[in-house]
Amino acid sequence: MNPVASRLLNQQLAAPQFRTPAEVVGYMGAMQAQEYRLMRWAVAIRTRKPSATAFKQAFDSGQIIRLHLMRGTWQLVSAEDYWPLLELCAPRALAVIKGWMSSNKISLPDEEVASIREILIQAAEHRSVCKEDFALALAKKGIQMDDHRLSYHIRMAELSGVLCSGDLLPMKASYALTADKVGPRRPFDREEALAMLTRKYFQSRQPATLEDFVWWSGLNIGDCRRGIALLGDRLHTERWGDREFYLTESCRRGGFRKGKYLLIPPYDEYLISYKSRDIVLPAEHRHRAHNNSGIFQPIIACDGIVCGNWAPFREELQATFFLGEHSHDLKEEWRKYRRFADGNGRPLP
Repeated sequence: MNPVASRLLNQQLAAPQFRTPAEVVGYMGAMQAQEYRLMRWAVAIRTRKPSATAFKQAFDSGQIIRLHLMRGTWQLVSAEDYWPLLELCAPRALAVIKGWMSSNKISLPDEEVASIREILIQAAEHRSVCKEDFALALAKKGIQMDDHRLSYHIRMAELSGVLCSGDLLPMKASYALTADKVGPRRPFDREEALAMLTRKYFQSRQPATLEDFVWWSGLNIGDCRRGIALLGDRLHTERWGDREFYLTESCRRGGFRKGKYLLIPPYDEYLISYKSRDIVLPAEHRHRAHNNSGIFQPIIACDGIVCGNWAPFREELQATFFLGEHSHDLKEEWRKYRRFADGNGRPLP
């Protein structure tokens, strides 16, 4: 088993199989979307022909939804998967967010949550709005609220299925009513949702371990083991070193051009999908890709091994390497990225 090659292929970073952003997000199950501007590149790089216009169309039409979900962080999910994933993941995400609130000495009484949520619903009715619009709507009701507290109210509304992402703006998030963007709440079968999430995780991140799945999903280990059991013989295990990995029979294992560079955005699934990242990122260079506070940097990978950093928001290519000798240049990949970025306005500060 070559886990690096398999992850590149199954993550669609090498020889991508999909044409549209919606297909990519649906295949991946959920994708980290912490960086609002560069989440677009994280999806597009996994399509055959990256297009900023295609991403915006999918986002604005509600085929792709952004919300706080797994581990209480930003995720992209497909409209089709929105309701089952929300029902499955929201309880754990809500516990995480309440823990953050407690550590920040913030308490939201139930009556406050209900009254504020009604104002948020009225402000977002049949349109996309920004956080500033919510603050203005509250001010009109004589309610002054600091940005931190308002953010928690918005997150609670997201996890209740009331709010989700609105239209895609150049620099900041917008919100819409889920009823307008996705449609009404659908019947939920927890076992079906758990099996679906498990299948999508391993098909797109394989080879991966149980510990990787627990970390990524934010679910407890019992749920993750149950999800694996639900898939039965659709998953099998292989050992590599001292670790046991899960794979599907359809695992892609080889067949892409060597010597290829990738300009990978921060918070990308290539790293954040796994608890142990040393397969593609040498432990001594971990700090180059992310810190202990969960801040991830833009990275360069060569044949799947993380070897450098790049600067997405510069006019000219700026790259630094911390691993290996690199005689090839990055101009081809930089041009690919710039064509994407310029397709819907440059993602510059």
